[in-house]
Amino acid sequence: MTATAPITQDVMTLPRKLPEGPINLVGLTRDQLREVLIANGTPEKQAKMRVGQIWQWIYQWGVRDFDSMTNLAKAYRADLAEKFVVEIPEVVTRQVSDDGTRKYLVRIAGGHEVEVVYIPEEGRGTLCISSQVGCTLTCSFCHTGTQKLVRNLTAAEIVGQIMVARDDLGEWPEQGAPKNETRLLSNIVLMGMGEPLYNFDNVRDAMKIAMDPEGIQLSRRRITLSTSGVVPEIARTAQEIGCLLAVSFHATTDEVRDKLVPINKRWNIETLLAALRDYPKVSNSERITFEYVMLDGVNDSKEDAHRLVKLIEGIPAKINLIPFNEWPGAPYKRSSGNRIHAFADIIHNAGYASPIRKPRGEDIMAACGQLKSATERARKSRKQIEAETNTRP
Repeated sequence: MTATAPITQDVMTLPRKLPEGPINLVGLTRDQLREVLIANGTPEKQAKMRVGQIWQWIYQWGVRDFDSMTNLAKAYRADLAEKFVVEIPEVVTRQVSDDGTRKYLVRIAGGHEVEVVYIPEEGRGTLCISSQVGCTLTCSFCHTGTQKLVRNLTAAEIVGQIMVARDDLGEWPEQGAPKNETRLLSNIVLMGMGEPLYNFDNVRDAMKIAMDPEGIQLSRRRITLSTSGVVPEIARTAQEIGCLLAVSFHATTDEVRDKLVPINKRWNIETLLAALRDYPKVSNSERITFEYVMLDGVNDSKEDAHRLVKLIEGIPAKINLIPFNEWPGAPYKRSSGNRIHAFADIIHNAGYASPIRKPRGEDIMAACGQLKSATERARKSRKQIEAETNTRP
C-alpha cells in the first residue's frame, strides 16, 4: 500500500516562536525542549538533565517562574528567564453551573477565544478541551459548528487548557507531599471546539505531554479523542497517541448522516465502520464509543435503533445517547424521554452498553454542542462597550 500524506486543512497554526520575544516552553515535546535549550546555550551534556528538571517544574508542580526552579543554578535561571517564558491561555471569563460544571472562556495568541469545560463527577472529573478556534464540519445540530474555523490550536494552547483547569482546581501538588490518588481532573475528552484529527500533530504532542509520567501523569485510557470520521487518521490515532476513541455517529443511514454530519459525504458510514473495525486498539476493554445525539423525529425511531445495532455488529462498542442540547435558533428538538429510553432498551437488549448522558452545564451553555455562545456574547459585549464609550459626550 502506498503511504498517504496526513489529512490536513488549509488552516494556519501559529508557530511556537513568534517573530519577536522569548520562546514559550509550554507545548514543546521533550525532544523539542532539548533542542531549544541547546540552541540557546545549554551545554549538550547537560541538556537531558535540564529537560527533566524543567519538565517537572512546569508539568508536575505547575511552576511558571524560572526563579522558583530552585534545583537550577541561579545564573542559569536568570539566563532561562531572558530567553524563555512559561505561558498558558488567559482566562477571560469563568462560569459555574448550578450542577458544578465550570466553563472557561480563554484567550490565545491573536486575541482569539476558545471554550473549555470541566465536569465534576463522584470521585473524578472530566475536562472537555478544544483543538481548533471554530470548526469546519458544520454539523447541523451543533452550535459550535456554526462558528467559522479561524485556525488550529498549537500544542501549547491545547495542553495549556489542562493547566488552566488545574490552576482553577488548585490541583498542582506540593513538593514532597504524598501522592493523592483521587484527582479532581482525572479524564480528558477532546470534544470541545474543532475536529481533533484535522489538527493531528498538535493534538498528539499535547496529549503526549499530558500522559508523561513525570508531569501531569494522565493515563492514555483516561483520554478520549472524539472524531466526526476523518477516516485516514483513525489508525494513526491508535499508533501515535494510543488514547480511547469516540465517534460522532448520530445517524444510521447515509441520507440522514449527510445532513447531520456533512463529512459523511467524504467518508460514508460503510467506509467509517470499516476503519473502526480495523482500529488497532479495539477490544472489550478499550471499546469505541459511538456518540448519538437524540433528535426528535430525525434519528430516534425504533427502526433506527435496530439498524444501529446491525451496523456496529462485531465492533466492541458502547453507545452514548445524548439528549439534544438546544440552543437559540436550533433547527431540531430533543427527543422525548420515553423515546430515548425505548431506543436505549433496544441497544441494551442487543448486548451493548447504552448510557443516556445527563446534560450538564446547560444553564451556562456548556453542554455538548453548545460551545460558542459565551465567545459570541463576549465579543458583542465588548463592541457594545466600545460603542457606548465612543458616543458619550
